[in-house]
Amino acid sequence: MATSMIQRMFKQGTKIVGVGLNYASHAKELGNTLPKDPIVFLKPTSSYLENGGTIEIPHPLDSLHHEVELAVVIGDKARDVPERLAMDYIGGYALALDMTAKEYHASAMASGLPCTLAKAQDTFTPISSVLPKAMVVDPNNLELWLKVDDEIRQKGWTKDMIYKVPYLISYISSVMTLFKGDVILTGTPEGIGPVKIGQKITAGITGLSEVRFDVGRRVKPVLRC
Repeated sequence: MATSMIQRMFKQGTKIVGVGLNYASHAKELGNTLPKDPIVFLKPTSSYLENGGTIEIPHPLDSLHHEVELAVVIGDKARDVPERLAMDYIGGYALALDMTAKEYHASAMASGLPCTLAKAQDTFTPISSVLPKAMVVDPNNLELWLKVDDEIRQKGWTKDMIYKVPYLISYISSVMTLFKGDVILTGTPEGIGPVKIGQKITAGITGLSEVRFDVGRRVKPVLRC
């Protein structure tokens, strides 16, 4: 089931919906106030990177920031879903990273511009294979962790999310239709930081999933006349 679901996610999903500042500890480390409503943004499915791949840092940047997140995979078309029914629309879960080009992000925020360049580039959404829904007893009680090389950088629990999974599905589906294979990135706990070329990222959901990624430089093909 996991294999067929990961293929459907890559081939049929129409979008990735990110949620910002969904952990109080992360908002605090950034010096931000807590959001009154979920902060949502979009990423293209072309930003997916499967387990074992290489995260590419675009020129002229020297680093990206890592953000480990629980990903919710939508199992059925969802529009205006009541919170009490939201869990019925989940097809599975995954462990994902929301890679961020901090220089581009800071510039966009300061100018009041979209953060597309900072979030949407190829390889900027590394992701695990899909965990069937039945394997995750309580998505609001999972431990997420991330290491850079052998150093623990992030460790947190989904129970500390400001907006829990059912509310996120209900809220987002009131704004836009969610289709089978769409993914919601539910936010990151504290501890985000830079990762550089040549380093390795290991991340996981304790007891359920683990992923590994290399970090390299994006190399553009040489055009021949």
